[in-house]
Amino acid sequence: MKPRHKRLAVIVVSIVGLTIATLFALNAFRSNLVYFYSPSEVHAGEAPLERTFRIGGLVEPGSVRRDGLKVEFAVTDGAQRLLVNYEGQLPDLFREGQGVVAQGRLTPERTFIASEVLAKHDENYMPPEVADSLKGGVYAPPAGGSPQ
Repeated sequence: MKPRHKRLAVIVVSIVGLTIATLFALNAFRSNLVYFYSPSEVHAGEAPLERTFRIGGLVEPGSVRRDGLKVEFAVTDGAQRLLVNYEGQLPDLFREGQGVVAQGRLTPERTFIASEVLAKHDENYMPPEVADSLKGGVYAPPAGGSPQ
């Protein structure tokens, strides 16, 4: 083989290897993405059944039911509500009427099984995704603050 052909073979093998490595990296990145949906988007069928995603909104007043570490509550964006089941320790700031983001999966019965629940950390902060989903709803920011 001529040196020219050897160089060409090395270049071709390098390009193929780099392409395969890039495809693996992109596939891993895509499978680890966690999308955010509002309860209205979940009811519209936009949320996947087989993948983990996040929902957010306000904990509906009067919807929290506790049985030991098992908790059931509804998250609303002012237009729709979504029932959430969670088993574990809830954040200290979790309460009715407060903003919440939950990560988990949707069952075929349209119940959200949360693996993680996050509560907003003070009266002036709300995750941007939650604030955006509540803009068309009944959310009113607390006095002296607005969602960031």
